Formats: sequence, C-alpha cells, structure tokens
Amino acid sequence: MISDLSRMVDQVSREKGVDREVLIGALEESVKVAARKKYGPDYDLEVSYNEEIGQIEVFEFKEVVEEVVLDHLQVSLEEGRKMDPDVELGDSLGIKMDTDTFGRIAAQSAKQVIMQRLKEAERDIVYDDFKNRQGEIINGIVQRFDRRAIIVNLGRTEGELPVREQIPRESYKQGDRIRAYILDIKHFSRGPQVVLSRTHPNLVSSLFENEVPEISEGIVQIVQVARDPGGRSKIAVASKDADVDPVGACVGMKGSRVQAVVQELRGEKIDIVTWDPDAARFICNALSPADVIRVIVDEDNHSMEVVVPDDQLPLAIGKRGQNVRLASRLTGWRLDVSGETDYNKALKDGYKSLLDLPGVGAKRATDLYDEGFRSVEDIAGATVEDLNPVQGMGNERAQKLVNDAIDYINRKGAESEAEETFADEDASLKEDVSNERE
Repeated sequence: MISDLSRMVDQVSREKGVDREVLIGALEESVKVAARKKYGPDYDLEVSYNEEIGQIEVFEFKEVVEEVVLDHLQVSLEEGRKMDPDVELGDSLGIKMDTDTFGRIAAQSAKQVIMQRLKEAERDIVYDDFKNRQGEIINGIVQRFDRRAIIVNLGRTEGELPVREQIPRESYKQGDRIRAYILDIKHFSRGPQVVLSRTHPNLVSSLFENEVPEISEGIVQIVQVARDPGGRSKIAVASKDADVDPVGACVGMKGSRVQAVVQELRGEKIDIVTWDPDAARFICNALSPADVIRVIVDEDNHSMEVVVPDDQLPLAIGKRGQNVRLASRLTGWRLDVSGETDYNKALKDGYKSLLDLPGVGAKRATDLYDEGFRSVEDIAGATVEDLNPVQGMGNERAQKLVNDAIDYINRKGAESEAEETFADEDASLKEDVSNERE
C-alpha cells in the first residue's frame, strides 16, 4: 500500500515538474534539520527515505562501550544487546527515533527547508528550459516597470527588457502583450534572469522566419541584417532554389508577409534586397531604392565610391545618412556616395591636377588615369612599385613623380594657408576702419 507521503511526493513531482529524487532529498534534509532543532548538533544522526514503507526514518548512532560517558553518543554493551543480541564492543548501533517527538518548531523548520529546496529546484528547471531557447522569439505580458526597464511575465518566470534593448518611441503599459527576442539567460541565486531585446537585428530575422515558410524550410536564407531600431531595417536574402525569388517570398502576396513583420515592429520600414556574391552588385542592391550609375572599388581600404544621379542623391544617402549607413553595415564596406555632377567635376579637377605636375602631358596623364591614379593625391600616396605598371614608367621616373606630387600638395597647402591668413587680416582691417568711422 502506498503511503500518504509517497503519494504526496509523486503529486508534487508531477505538478511542479520537480524530479522525485530532488523532493526526497529535500524531505531528508528537512527532517534532519528538525532533528537537529530538537536534539542539538552533537548527536550522530542519519536520515533516509524508506521506499518500501514510504516514510522518512531517523536513526541516531551510538558506540557500544563498557562504561558510558556521553549518553547521546554511547551505549553500554548490556543495553546494546537488548536491542541487538549480536552487537559487540566498539560497534556503532543505529537506534530508530520517533519523529513525532520533534515538536512544532522543528516541524516548521522542516517545512521551510522543503519550500526552499522546492524553489531552488523550480528555478533550476526554469533555467534549463530557457537556456536552450536563447535566440528565440517569446511572447509575454508587461507586468511592471523597474527603473525604466520593463518586467515581462513569461509564464513560469519573468523576463527583463532593459532600456538599451527597447525601441525608441515605443511605449507600453501594464497588461500589454509584448513580443521580444531572448538575448541572454543568466543564472542567479534568486532565479534565472531572462534578458529580452526589441532592438536586436536577429529579432527581424526571427520574425521573417515565422512569417515566411521558405525561410524556415531552408530554401531562402537571410544572409545579413542591418537595423536602425524603430526607423529602418535592411535584410539581404538569397535563394538556394533558382525558381524561388527570395525577395518575393519575403514580401508575400500583396506584401502580406513583410507587412506582418512591419506591424509587429510598430511601423519600422524594411528594405528586402537580394544578396550577391559580387560586392559591387550587392552594394547596388543594398542602396535600394536609389539607382546606382557607377561603383569604384578600393580593395585595399575595403571601401567603395558610389555614384548616383543628382536627383537621387538624397534618396541614396537617406534622412540623416540612414540609408547609406545601413547599406554600409549590411555589406561590410565603407561607402562614399556622391552625385553624378560632383563626381564628374572631381574627375576633371583630378585630371587637371595631373597635368600640373612637371613633365606630365596629356598622354602621360591619360596613362596614369587608366591605371587608377586620378589625381595628384593618388600619386603622392603611391609607391614606386604601384606606379611601375604605367606605360613607360621606370623606377627613377616613378620616384620623381611621387616627389613632385608631394611638393605640389605641400605648395598648394601653403598657398591656401596664406590666403586664409590674408583674408583674416583683411577682415580685421575692415572692422578696425568701421570702428574708427563710428
């Protein structure tokens, strides 16, 4: 017959999700605490759960001696043999104790131990459950606010949405539903702390994964995400199936899929672009919705100069540089965007500066230009080895050209500084004359 204690252990184990052995360990510890409360710390006690009868048993152990000096730790051979006829001197004799004699205070202590162990076990279970969910999206209810952080009820535990992980201009009140990204799970003595985020780029990825079956099935892949939380996001997508358009799959019929994500992010604009292994093409896609006329790649500095039509320059740069900044983050390249007119003027000015160098005529300037040296600044920053591929250029001529370019820049700098000084003096003189007239 199953005892009431055994039935209680099984019931609590099922309801709380706590392992049966953990509960039994808590019971044994609590009874031991109760026994210590009753008899003090000097007794040699042992507590164990008897599975057969479903009860906690407490034994005090006494050494069998000829003459008893310590009653609570020793027993005479005569008394010992009354309990166990086979006992000998020096044996340790276990004597079962009556747990009913522990009293109310001892029982209260036992209850506190059980509750504490139960809480610890539940905390461990919650931590084990959430530690494998890092990187997922979770739904919760706003429970309260703690120094601007939002505390979210996640069911079995609470999550914290720190200020730094909140989207600017988003506001919540108690009882609101909130959807967030599980950023981290920390294990503290008071319980697990689930750190949430609404600003992480992976929140956008996870939302699209939930909305787009082709992503969850692995047909479409989100390669990169760049995000300005609350403002705009750019995601680069690629397809493993040539028949599946990755952008179209993410947009959905009449924009239904992307709109679902936009709605969840409370109006954050989302640009979905096609990833391309060719960096220049990828950058043209990333600067969408602006058109790109030309891309000049600088592999050494991992940067690109991007030229767009004059009327699309504000669109390419975006409000407060947002569009080009996100495109740069998305592609991993430093971008310098300029309008077509400014770019052509810069080319002409650069070409003219080459002609200003001693010994450089139209043919030499064209040869330098074709090799990528489009201004005096490019020459000044080059080495002899860099200039050697230019037609008819030897080491001696290359070194002289570099020196001439450096002298040209220094001279121009000095002239500019002198002009600024003259302008300042002229302005000061005019001010003095004006003051005298007054």
